[in-house]
Amino acid sequence: MTDERKKALNLLKTSKGQIEGIIKMLENDRYCVDISKQILAVQGLLKKSNLNILDAHIKSCVKEAILEGHGDEKIDEIINVLDKYIK
Repeated sequence: MTDERKKALNLLKTSKGQIEGIIKMLENDRYCVDISKQILAVQGLLKKSNLNILDAHIKSCVKEAILEGHGDEKIDEIINVLDKYIK
């Protein structure tokens, strides 16, 4: 497992814990703004995790495909993901 994948895994595990905390906050009828802030924090972790995965992909799979002369397909894949990420 690459360092970027390890980082992504740790971020996802942290997100999982935060989501469990958010569920408890809802069950305990906590203040809406506090819940919203926690949801935004999880979204940030998920985005960062996704960027780590994409970083590893670009540095390995995409780089290899380019060196082998067939990188267009991999580049298109990344562009499609980034397009969804930006929206």
